[in-house]
Amino acid sequence: MTENLERIELLQQRLVRALAGRDAPNPAVEMPGPDLYMTTAGAWMKTLAERPTRIIEQQVNFWGETLKQYARAQTALVRGSAPEDEEDGPKDKRFSNPLWRSHPFFSYVRRQYEINSQAMSAATADLDLTDETARHRLNWLTSQIIDMMAPTNFLATNPDALEKALQTEGESLVKGLENLVRDVELNGGEMLVTLADRDAFTVGENIGTSEGTVVHRTPLYEMIQYKPTTDQVHEMPLIIFPPWINKFYILDLKPQNSMISWLVEQGYTLFVVSWKNPDINYADVGMDHYVAAYLDAIETVLTLTEQEKVNAVGYCIAGTTLSLTLALMAQKGDTRINSATFFTTLTDFSDQGEFTTFLQDDFVDGIEAEVQRDGILKSQVMSRTMSFLRANDLVWGPAIRSYMMGETPPAFDLLYWNGDSTNLPARMTIEYLRGLCQKNAFATDGFEVLGQKVQLSDISLPLCSIACETDHIAPWKDCWRGVSLMGSEDKRFILSESGHIAGIVNPPSKKKYGHYSGGSDFENGFQAWKDSAGFTQGSWWPLWDGWLSERSGEKTAARDPGQGYGPAPGIYVHERGGKNTED
Repeated sequence: MTENLERIELLQQRLVRALAGRDAPNPAVEMPGPDLYMTTAGAWMKTLAERPTRIIEQQVNFWGETLKQYARAQTALVRGSAPEDEEDGPKDKRFSNPLWRSHPFFSYVRRQYEINSQAMSAATADLDLTDETARHRLNWLTSQIIDMMAPTNFLATNPDALEKALQTEGESLVKGLENLVRDVELNGGEMLVTLADRDAFTVGENIGTSEGTVVHRTPLYEMIQYKPTTDQVHEMPLIIFPPWINKFYILDLKPQNSMISWLVEQGYTLFVVSWKNPDINYADVGMDHYVAAYLDAIETVLTLTEQEKVNAVGYCIAGTTLSLTLALMAQKGDTRINSATFFTTLTDFSDQGEFTTFLQDDFVDGIEAEVQRDGILKSQVMSRTMSFLRANDLVWGPAIRSYMMGETPPAFDLLYWNGDSTNLPARMTIEYLRGLCQKNAFATDGFEVLGQKVQLSDISLPLCSIACETDHIAPWKDCWRGVSLMGSEDKRFILSESGHIAGIVNPPSKKKYGHYSGGSDFENGFQAWKDSAGFTQGSWWPLWDGWLSERSGEKTAARDPGQGYGPAPGIYVHERGGKNTED
């Protein structure tokens, strides 16, 4: 006990020092602006004036349920056992501990939380809001509050944490405090929970291990050429542009699910871009610089392979930028790209989906102030924003296990990659948010790239787009809509089961997720396309390989990348996010 008290005292001192190093908070990136609160208050007053009985009914229902629940709890406490559970719906995994139903106190806490949640949801749902954006944001904010106030998030009302504390004589709480201090120190005073054991993986040693060479390096990117594993390869090389929001090795986590290794095995001369993790010196790097980097990378690949054309792949935001590059090249009559493939790529932002909350002026104004101050959008801000799209899975659940249970984060390669996020240059961030997301300029009036205004309809080369059925970052119907607006006559759309990552990193060996393909209706909406498509069990990779190989020329002798600038995965991939990317 004495030793634990001494540890707690030292940890508290470290925590205070770490919190003191936090940048001044920016409320605009942490909560909605006053307009939403005023709109909501106005809607409530309108409901009160026009339908007062509805407000009264809500209150009566809430207090009636609460009093009934209190009476049931009193009886249960006297009896010494929880009341019978009246719940008929799906079980909430947060309340999987049997004590939530068998113990009178925990049963009361759980049921009252459910009553409160239902009352909050009903109250907001009944408001007369004509502004659908405000409706979407209010619903999102309400769900965040409901999730945040769950009794599992508090030590006194979490039976798992209390049991663990008793079993370990408080050691779990001390370890939890150690985990908390570690996370705050790692993130410059921000509390951002670590999702995976940072010591379990080293890029280039046990993940990202495909053999290759860095053959080109610029201040913005490195380019890796992977060593062939077949004697013959397709004449036409293949280049993959991964997103610069995360690291490229998501496509090379381990040999069993490495798309990079699989493509090399299929006989492609494969090049992959590894982006620089920017610091304040990159503040003025914009979308023009990234498009110029694409053009430079394409020319470098063609020079190294002595070819005239290359096939290109863009993933997520890198697919959006590939689309801009293709439109620019089309306007200039540049035919160096033979075909393009998009992974979970948005190009039409008319429906902002789950990002509606974050793409309004109050939040974007806050981001603009943030990047003007720091020169970058720090990786912590991006990680926090993305995590709150799935708060129970990526915020509260991991925080409970780490801070209340004192558990070491799991050695999970995907979560390790997810936590290895990057900074974004200030100028590029605002151009993307304002011009592409808010104005939807590329799909409408045109987006300016390197002095020329380009549109989706400019794209006319053969293309294949892969989207994922449960993707909450790039919803498949929005990916489909962008493809439907492109001017290409030769286009294919593939819909994979699962989400943004698992639907793409879906090797044939797993036989886990199937896909829809063969749909030809690009005129009558996404549902008409899906209705015209067929379903196939298993990975979409072989189907894409068949499409790509037809557009990759004849076979030729395999190309050895040589020594170059050193072995894959290069040096840029090791740079961590934050103000100082060398940390």
